[in-house]
Amino acid sequence: MRGSLHGGVQRSSRQESSRESAHESAPNEQPTRTKPERHQRPTCAGTDTTALGDSDPVSAPAPAPADPALTPAPLTPAQAFDALYACCAPSLVQQTYLLTGRRCLARDAVEQAFQLAWQRWPEVAVDRDPAGWVRAAAHEYALSPWHRLRHRLLRQFRHPEPPPADPTGRALLDALLKLPPPYRRTLILYDGLRMDLPETAAETEASTAAAAGRLMHAREAVAGCLPEPISPDTLHRLLTELPAGVHPGPAEPIVLRAQADLRARRWIHTAIAFTTILLTTTALTLHIAPDHYEPPIPPGTPVQGLPPKPAAGPLSPTQQALRTKLRSATATGPERLRPEAH
Repeated sequence: MRGSLHGGVQRSSRQESSRESAHESAPNEQPTRTKPERHQRPTCAGTDTTALGDSDPVSAPAPAPADPALTPAPLTPAQAFDALYACCAPSLVQQTYLLTGRRCLARDAVEQAFQLAWQRWPEVAVDRDPAGWVRAAAHEYALSPWHRLRHRLLRQFRHPEPPPADPTGRALLDALLKLPPPYRRTLILYDGLRMDLPETAAETEASTAAAAGRLMHAREAVAGCLPEPISPDTLHRLLTELPAGVHPGPAEPIVLRAQADLRARRWIHTAIAFTTILLTTTALTLHIAPDHYEPPIPPGTPVQGLPPKPAAGPLSPTQQALRTKLRSATATGPERLRPEAH
C-alpha cells in the first residue's frame, strides 16, 4: 500500500515537471483549438446557412459559372406539349378504351383532352401532375352522356369494331361495360394503373370510403362474370393485356395544337359576333322605345237621346218649278253672267 502511494506521487511529480518544462520551453505560444470539420449541406433559396449553436455563418463557395454552350435550353411550350403527348397518349388511349369499349371514342376523347390541355397550357404546365390532368379530362369526356350518345348514333353508319380475340378478354370487357361509369373508372385507376386509394378517390371526386366501396363492388361484379376466380395481380395483368392492340390515331401533336388554336379563335369570333348583335339590339331598342309616357286613348261610348236624322221627302210643286227654272236659266241665260236685280 505504501509502495503504491509512493509510486503515484512519483508519477504525478514527473507529469508536473514535464508540464513546467513545456511551458518554459515555449513561453510565448498559446494553446490553439481547432474547430471540427463541418460538411456543407445543399440549401434552398430562402434558408439560413448558419449552423445551430454557432454564431458564424457558413460561407458557401461561389458557384462556378456554367458554360452556356453546355447548358440545355429550356423547352418551349410546343416542345413540352409534344413530349407530354408522346409520353402519355398511347397508354391513355388504352385506358379510355377500357372505359368505353370503343376505339373511336377513346381516340376522340384523348385528342379532345390534349386540345383542351393546349388551350389551358399555362395551367397544365405548372400542375404537379400534367399527365393526371390530361387523364382526368379524357376520362370525363369519354364518360360524358352526350358524347356517348353521339357516338352511339354514329356507330350505325360505321363498321362494327372487332371484339377481343381472347375469350377471357371478351368476358372482362363485357363485365367492365356493365359496371356503372364511376365504378368502372375506380377499378381501372386502382387495379389497372395501380394508384393509391386516396389518389383514386381524389381523381374520381369521391371520398375514400366511397371509392373503397366502389372498388369492392366492381371486383365482385367482374369476378362473377369471368369463368374462373382471379386475384388482384391477375386482374391487373388482364387489364394491361386487353387494350394492348389499341393505339393512338394518326393525329400528330402539331395537328392537335392547330385544331385547338382554331377552335379558340372560333370561340373568340363567336363571342365577338354575339356581343355585337347584343349591343346593336340594345341600341335599336333604346332608339325606338318611347322616351315619355303616353296615356292610352279611352274607348268611345255611344251618345244616347239624340233625335234621328230626318230623311228627304218628296218636293212640292213650287220646289219643282224652282228646280226647273234653275236648271234651264242658270246654265244658258244671261243671268249666268249678270244676276237679275230684285
